[in-house]
Amino acid sequence: MQGRVLIIAGSDSGGGAGIQADIKTVTALGGYAMTAITALTAQNTQGVFGVHPVPPDFIAEQIRLVLRDIGADAVKLGMLHDAAVIDAVADVLVAEAPGVPLVLDPVMVAKGGAALLDPNASVTLKRRLPIIARIITPNIPEAEALSGLNIGDLDQMRHAAAMLVTLGVETVLLKGGHLDGDDVTDILATADGLIEMTSPRIDTAHTHGTGCSLASAIATGLAQGLDLEAAVRRARAYVHEAILSAPGFGKGHGPLNHVHTLAPYMLNGAS
Repeated sequence: MQGRVLIIAGSDSGGGAGIQADIKTVTALGGYAMTAITALTAQNTQGVFGVHPVPPDFIAEQIRLVLRDIGADAVKLGMLHDAAVIDAVADVLVAEAPGVPLVLDPVMVAKGGAALLDPNASVTLKRRLPIIARIITPNIPEAEALSGLNIGDLDQMRHAAAMLVTLGVETVLLKGGHLDGDDVTDILATADGLIEMTSPRIDTAHTHGTGCSLASAIATGLAQGLDLEAAVRRARAYVHEAILSAPGFGKGHGPLNHVHTLAPYMLNGAS
């Protein structure tokens, strides 16, 4: 099916999230992954221990050169750590990729709790990116930061998802994994209404990179010509299986099994 996906995000030295998870996801789903790295992080399954930013003009140059040569069928945005980076990325995408569907994963906090977005940059993110995105994919803490609402149950999720559409984005996928319960419900919201997607909760610590992987899987589907709801449903199924078959690496929040689509090379030992 192929499909060219440009990933604009930070690097994860542990390989479970960020650019590394994105490349694995796009490849496992049959797409072609390209990258513009926004930051280097020193991290493992136990947390983020350092962040080294890439200068905004160099991030923009990576994007510009890839788009002018190879092109893209979809763009995935991940870690954008400050306002200058957000502005630089928004400017180059508006100029170089008009009409290309953009999947925005508004990365603000790492799995272990480390802040990955300058607090002052959240205003810039809300002002510049939702209006050019095809879909944004916040989890509950990110949705609370974007909307200013408290989200403690499913009804509040519904309200927040509908409210986030008013930011100007076409579609919001509000992920419900932070709520308690035996099931996980995600809400796909557009101006036309809400679609709820529910899956059984998997009791595991090995969920590092789920948000990155889900957004990249959605971008791959869009790049391959799937409609948005179909791309989201395939992405959710892909991530669900990747969590179920996670290899168990590390002492903290371990990575997913991104290559479960590529049996017999599954990390969980299947032959």
